[in-house]
Amino acid sequence: MAVPQRRISKTRKRLRRTHFKLSVTGLVTCPQCGAMIKAHHVCPKCGYYAGKAVLVNGKLVKEEKPAAPAKKAAAKKPAAKKAAKKEEK
Repeated sequence: MAVPQRRISKTRKRLRRTHFKLSVTGLVTCPQCGAMIKAHHVCPKCGYYAGKAVLVNGKLVKEEKPAAPAKKAAAKKPAAKKAAKKEEK
């Protein structure tokens, strides 16, 4: 088993460990309530993201898209043609 020949001094040990540290996550203030939140996340306090309400009372808010105009149903021409062919026979 490898055993160090000499004791490592406190300074040398601490110099080696200067890069071994935790970094602070990117925190920003919420524009609605002013709370500190993670960047690009929904605010857990007010439920807003990018100026829009996403969570209300802990429930997801779904915006309903305007209904597309209903397309007119095509006349049943193929069915009429099949019926006409059956009658001819």
